[in-house]
Amino acid sequence: MEKFSDNIKKVILAGIGAVAVTAEKSKDLLEEMVEKGELTVEQGKVLNEELKHNIKKTVKEKVNAAKPLSEEDLSELLDKMTPEQIAVLKEQILKKEAASGKHTADDADTDREQAQSDRQEAV
Repeated sequence: MEKFSDNIKKVILAGIGAVAVTAEKSKDLLEEMVEKGELTVEQGKVLNEELKHNIKKTVKEKVNAAKPLSEEDLSELLDKMTPEQIAVLKEQILKKEAASGKHTADDADTDREQAQSDRQEAV
C-alpha cells in the first residue's frame, strides 16, 4: 500500500510539474508574441506613412495633369451621356448662370422648365 501512495504522490507531483512548465512556456510565448506584435505595430506605422506619402504624391500628379477639355473632348463626352444626364447638366448650367447673373430670372425659369421637360422625356 505504501508503494501505491508513493506512486500517487509521484503522479500528483508530475502533474504539478507539468502545470508549472506549461505556465513558464506560456509566459515565454506570450512575451515573444508581444515583442513580435510591437514590431508589427511599428512596421504598420512605417507602411502607413509610406502609403500616405504615395497617395499625396499621386493626387498631386493627377491634379497637375488635369487639363481643360477641348471642344472635341467635350463633344465626345456629351456623346457618351444619356439624355437624362444631359438634362441634369443643363439644369446645373442654368443654376450657375443664374447665380452669376448672366441670365435674367425669366430666362432662367424658361430654360429650367425646358431642361426639366427634356429630363422627363429621357425617363
